[in-house]
Amino acid sequence: MKRLILIAAFILTAGTLAAQNYIIVNSEKVFKSIDAYNTAISDLDKLAKQYQDQVDAKFAEVEALYNNYVSQKISAAARQTRENAILNKEKEAQEYQESLFGQEGTLMKKRIEVISPIQKQVFDAIEAYAKQAGADLVLDSANNPTLLYTNPSVERTQQVIDALKK
Repeated sequence: MKRLILIAAFILTAGTLAAQNYIIVNSEKVFKSIDAYNTAISDLDKLAKQYQDQVDAKFAEVEALYNNYVSQKISAAARQTRENAILNKEKEAQEYQESLFGQEGTLMKKRIEVISPIQKQVFDAIEAYAKQAGADLVLDSANNPTLLYTNPSVERTQQVIDALKK
């Protein structure tokens, strides 16, 4: 009896899954098809390079202070003062780096400011296309290590790109 119930549940579940309509979209390909996105990423990369140069300069100051400290023969009291100054300078450099590159940093805020409107546009287009196609589920194939196989007949990336360009 239990076996019969399990078999019936399996058949019903399989039937339900087969009845679902789904499409697959490669969001990375969709984003890269948008000129505004490519420009924004390029601008953000340039900004990140500028920020990294500034951070590198701060750490170079710390290294110069340390090298100067090591090369000089000074009293114990002066040594302690210099060590504290070097440690403070290093802490300032780390805090500066965090203020630029951290989760709440300047670069992240800028990335959100620039990319969010483009993401909204893409996600809205995917949702609109999915509704139009009658899809119950949209899977993203971009960088998805668990998506082992996709039938090309359910791949709708180009249709979403075309809908965005209208």
